Amino acid sequence: MSAEPLQSAYLIAGSDLPKVALALRRLRARFAEGSIEHLFAESVTGEDVVAATNALGLFGGGERLVVVEGIERWKKADAEAVVRYLASPTPGSVLALVGDASKLAGLEAACGAAGRVLRFDVTQRKSGKREVDDFPAWVRMQFGRAGIRVDHDTASRLVELVGDDSRALQGEVEKIATWAAGESVGRREVEALAAPVQEASDFALGDAWGVRDVAGALAACEVKLLQGEEPFRLAWRFADHVGRVRAVQALLEEGSSPREIAGRLGLKDFPARKAAGHAGNYSREELGDAVVRLAELDVALKGGSRLDPVLELERALVDLTRPA
Repeated sequence: MSAEPLQSAYLIAGSDLPKVALALRRLRARFAEGSIEHLFAESVTGEDVVAATNALGLFGGGERLVVVEGIERWKKADAEAVVRYLASPTPGSVLALVGDASKLAGLEAACGAAGRVLRFDVTQRKSGKREVDDFPAWVRMQFGRAGIRVDHDTASRLVELVGDDSRALQGEVEKIATWAAGESVGRREVEALAAPVQEASDFALGDAWGVRDVAGALAACEVKLLQGEEPFRLAWRFADHVGRVRAVQALLEEGSSPREIAGRLGLKDFPARKAAGHAGNYSREELGDAVVRLAELDVALKGGSRLDPVLELERALVDLTRPA
């Protein structure tokens, strides 16, 4: 970017967030700090941005930069205001839009006409007729650049723990690679060293149940209880997961693919595929019985039993997870 003349506009987007951040830093480095205005779409409108670019252009004294992050939060009117501006941008002002413009009609094309569109996506793979982000493959690539070998299972486990935020994944890769000092890394090391996001921690119980791992389910339950989770709330989360797997199973039996199921149930691709895997480990009758057992647990946790709530929860987990 630094070798070419500055453009009037840049759209910087993609799921490889570390590269998006690097591109933005390189663009900012071409301006004096006092000539940069950094805005966030959640608190400014498209008209506000146009006013800022016009105001900076009045000062002269070299190129000036307006950065707007999070443009996916904008509404149609915001995008339209910026598209109109880009048809005749203010000389001396550079506008950098950061974020997903796919749902903002005309904005990406307008940026391309007035300047450049810079897209940085993680590794892609085929899913039906479309390309989707392959975060495990991307993680393996990041480890490889650090001189560390990991297999697909290990990379997938890191994605399960950290989620599909490439910035968070990059940070975990750097941390684990530093610890490994050139040695190969496996699933055990990832589980010991990675800092799971709250969502991934919540899924640990459902994942253990999904593969019929009784010991793993009880261990995941204990971790959540030690973190302060109430038995009733933990049971509610678990029941929600079981219900989701039951819904996925029904759609699979209708002939739907995991990708189609993700769209119908409002899930991301990875959780949908995970739920489909869990559905294959239980019969329809077992999932029906699970709903009944969870209803009994709900009654017990609401005062219908004299037993300790934790014991009631653990007994239910054993009943629901052990082989038929």
